[in-house]
Amino acid sequence: MRRRIIIVTAVHAPSAHFLPDAYKSLVAQDLPAGWDWHWLIQEDGRSDELAPHVPDDPRVTFRQGRPGGPGTARTLALAHADGEYIKVLDADDQLPAGALARDLAALEGDPTLGWATSRVLDLLPDGSTVGFEGDPEAGPIERGAVLEFWSANNYRAQVHPATLFARRDLLLALGGWMALPASEDTGLLLALNSVSRGWFTPEVGLLYRKWPGQATGQAAHTDPAERDARMAVVESRARALAYLRWQYPVTE
Repeated sequence: MRRRIIIVTAVHAPSAHFLPDAYKSLVAQDLPAGWDWHWLIQEDGRSDELAPHVPDDPRVTFRQGRPGGPGTARTLALAHADGEYIKVLDADDQLPAGALARDLAALEGDPTLGWATSRVLDLLPDGSTVGFEGDPEAGPIERGAVLEFWSANNYRAQVHPATLFARRDLLLALGGWMALPASEDTGLLLALNSVSRGWFTPEVGLLYRKWPGQATGQAAHTDPAERDARMAVVESRARALAYLRWQYPVTE
C-alpha cells in the first residue's frame, strides 16, 4: 500500500497563473519507494478563473468554497487530506528538487518530531534568488524555541512557516490554520512548536516568489493596529498550549 504526502495550496484568482510553475516543481520531486503525493488545491472563493490553470493530473484535486482567507481555504482542504503528512505550498511558490524527500526523511527518521522546516530563498521577478543570514543550525528545534526567538525579534521567527511539513494528525489536533486575515501560518508554526519538537533543514526547501500582487506586500498587511492584534492572539495561543502541557508525542 502506497503512503501519501498531502500538498495543501490555497489560491485565489490573482495568483492562479502561477499554479503551473508550482506543479512543475512538484512533478520534479523524487520520493522513496512506496510514497507519492496528492495535491489539494482549494480556491478561496468561487470563480471561473482558476480551473484553466489547474493541471490535468489524477494526483491533483481542485475544490472551491466560501471565501475566508488562505487559512480557511487550507483548513477546508484538510477534509480531503488522505495521507500521513501535510506539506504547505502557496500557489505562487515552488519546491526545489529534493525538498519533499528531505522533510519526509526527517520525520520518518525521528518519531519525536512533529514538523519540519527548511531554508528559503526569495524568487525575484527577474528569476534571480536572494537568501538571508540567520538560519538556525541544522537539526532539531526544541519545544518553545520558535516562540522565544519570535518574541525577542519583533515577531519574526527563525524559520519560515511557508515551508511547514507536519504530521497530519497533529495539525488537525491544533485546528489547522488560525482564523486570521494574515499570519495564520505563523500562528500554526508557533502552535506546533509549543507542543512538539521540529526540524530545520539547511538545504533550500522553498522558492518564495516576490511579486506585486502577493498578500504580504499589501498595505493592509502592515497596518499597526491589525498587526498588533494578530501577534497578540498568535502569542496567546502558543503560550496557552505550553501552559496546558499539551505535547506530541503523547506520553503516559
